[in-house]
Amino acid sequence: MKQLIVSAALILGLANLQFARSEEQPADSKTKTVIKQLTKTQNKSPETTEAINQLKANATAEIQSAVKLYVEAYNARDAKSLAALWAPDAVYLSQVTGDIIRGRSALETEFAGQFQNLDQAKIEVATDSIEFISPSVALESGIATVIVPDTKPEKRNYNAIYIRREGKWLLDRVTENPEADVDTSHHDKLKALDWMVGSWVDRDENFTIKTDCKWIGNNNYLLRAFKVTSIEENDNVSGMQFIGWDANKKQIRSWVFDSKGGYAEGVWSQKKDRWIVKTKATLAGGEIATSTSILKPVDDDTFTWQKVNRVVEGEILPNIDEVFIIRE
Repeated sequence: MKQLIVSAALILGLANLQFARSEEQPADSKTKTVIKQLTKTQNKSPETTEAINQLKANATAEIQSAVKLYVEAYNARDAKSLAALWAPDAVYLSQVTGDIIRGRSALETEFAGQFQNLDQAKIEVATDSIEFISPSVALESGIATVIVPDTKPEKRNYNAIYIRREGKWLLDRVTENPEADVDTSHHDKLKALDWMVGSWVDRDENFTIKTDCKWIGNNNYLLRAFKVTSIEENDNVSGMQFIGWDANKKQIRSWVFDSKGGYAEGVWSQKKDRWIVKTKATLAGGEIATSTSILKPVDDDTFTWQKVNRVVEGEILPNIDEVFIIRE
């Protein structure tokens, strides 16, 4: 049962839109130990809940401070300090050349070149949200405004993955998109999945799976955040899934990352009253898995889910029978 539920959670989960890491970086040992102690029981006392909330508040404040330092370094045109705010093996998609930049040294060179090309450019940043994927991974979303004298300010929506390393929160990957009106061509492609928006729950005697779905990115993506809570602490897992329209391949695709380091990509198609999701995943241990999920809306507050064609490292696994997911 454990393997079935966690496998199900992975497909509901978390992923990279060209920005999240495929492996989770280790949390600071002290932070990880504290969180482990605080989350041992499902029936948390008010004191435990307060302590967990304080840890999140502290981490949020640290990330907000990192954002402020980023803006200051950029506006001071300090490429070295700017690159130091990124993880040693961070990856960045250059907004100037479209090249993939890897590592601090390469990032410093990239930013120095940008400063030469964008004379007197300044930025302003407004954070919309900070969500914690795990004790060592966070997703920050917001709007960055690039200001150049005598030109119209350019606003960009961004998503940034922060990881906890070297005793602080560092940037790992970032995606940026110019702010614009809703891209109806992309949004319209996903409208048929609007029924997923909201909070959902599935539970049995051993597990509880909660999923929250919402529109993001000018309504061009669906974000599904999930959390699996088990009576056995080490089976708890959380993550996110991004669903969007691939204009090049002309298909709906999804990207999933979970807090144990697993990730997956899926291709969605609609067959009458149900959705078929063909998925290829890399599990936390490096195993390759493929499967097909079937989702079927029943009414406004219920849908069914099942998984078939399950294969892990060439081994065929039993299908997962249809289960009912209820709106919370």
